[in-house]
Amino acid sequence: MAVDLLRIELSVLWGFDGEGRVTGPDDLVLGVAADGVTAAVSPAVPDGLAAALLDRAGGNDPVGACLELLGPGATVSSWPSFLVPDGVSYELPGVTVLRPGDELRAPRPQNWEPEEWEDLLGGGAGAPWAMIVRDEEVVSVCHTPRRAPEGAEAGTWTREDHRGRGYAAATTAVWSWLLPGPRFYSTSAGNRSSQRVAARLGLTELGAIWKLNRPCGPPRSPGCGR
Repeated sequence: MAVDLLRIELSVLWGFDGEGRVTGPDDLVLGVAADGVTAAVSPAVPDGLAAALLDRAGGNDPVGACLELLGPGATVSSWPSFLVPDGVSYELPGVTVLRPGDELRAPRPQNWEPEEWEDLLGGGAGAPWAMIVRDEEVVSVCHTPRRAPEGAEAGTWTREDHRGRGYAAATTAVWSWLLPGPRFYSTSAGNRSSQRVAARLGLTELGAIWKLNRPCGPPRSPGCGR
């Protein structure tokens, strides 16, 4: 069921504590699918409000009802979520997608910090990865910004002058081969380039992920200032 997969993705993105509350900075996160809604609240949310939010999340208008409870000035954002199916592929003639274990003869892209890049290539944070190198320069990367025992989230980057060539789709496909369990691909609602990647790969749209936060002010919400 899509809602069950969204629950796993919430765990990958935020993490849950022993009581099922999110360990990230947001007050309330929702996974809204055609077959149901899953929700989790922050430990910083008072128990009474947390119970009310979870109750409202099971209604016909979970986002609107929860916003009403959080009060005037509450913030909300959302984005579509996709599942990368097993066996997905995207071949580009004449283009080789590198993966861990392959020889990488290219300097670090300028948008990566040296320590982060070294960690990535060494199998640490962000690994596993898939990359495309053109003219001895890394021009596209799919890596793993979030990973948990239950699943993993894709993160993609393509150099601006190489976009629109299918590189993000090709690296995402190879990246998915390197991980067991559910692999997720998310994008902002207005990011048409990333949505084209999902379309090229034929990814399964699960639904939408929402995050809601109380307005700033005493008592200060963990979501304030972001």
